[in-house]
Amino acid sequence: MQNAHLSALEAKHASLDRKISAESQRPRPDQMIIADLKRRKLKVKEEIALS
Repeated sequence: MQNAHLSALEAKHASLDRKISAESQRPRPDQMIIADLKRRKLKVKEEIALS
């Protein structure tokens, strides 16, 4: 069960990373969206570290 939870968190982290990258590549990236995604990514990273 623990491994499944950790894998899900890692997948979510990778997904957020891809979304940040995609938004950054746009001609006019929305800094508010990027900041929100980075904040969410950091929360997931902290949760991974606590697992």
